[in-house]
Amino acid sequence: MKKVEAIIKPFKLDEVKDALHEVGIKGITVIEAKGFGRQKGHTELYRGAEYVVDFLPKVKVEVVLDDALVERTVEAIQQAAQTGRIGDGKIFVSTIDDAVRIRTGDRGPDAV
Repeated sequence: MKKVEAIIKPFKLDEVKDALHEVGIKGITVIEAKGFGRQKGHTELYRGAEYVVDFLPKVKVEVVLDDALVERTVEAIQQAAQTGRIGDGKIFVSTIDDAVRIRTGDRGPDAV
C-alpha cells in the first residue's frame, strides 16, 4: 500500500477530486494548510501599509491506495492541479506498512 499526499492550490480541489474519482479512488482526506516553497509568499497593502504574507493558503489531499493505482493517481492529480504557474504544489508518495478499519477490524488493503 502507498500513501499519496498532494499539496495543491485550493481552487483546484474540485478538479483533483473529480480526477481521483475517475481513477477509481473511493476515499480521500482533505486538510486546509498554509505554506510556501519557491513562491515565497507575496506583499499585500492593507490600510496604506505593506505587509508580507509568508504563508499562502493550500490544500493537502491524502489518499491511501493499492500499489497498482499509484502511477495513475499521481498522473491524475498532476494533470488536474497543474496551472503552469509557480505554486502549483507537490506530490509525495510513501509506503504504508499497515491499515486497520476501526469498524470491522479489516487490515491491510481490505481496510482501505
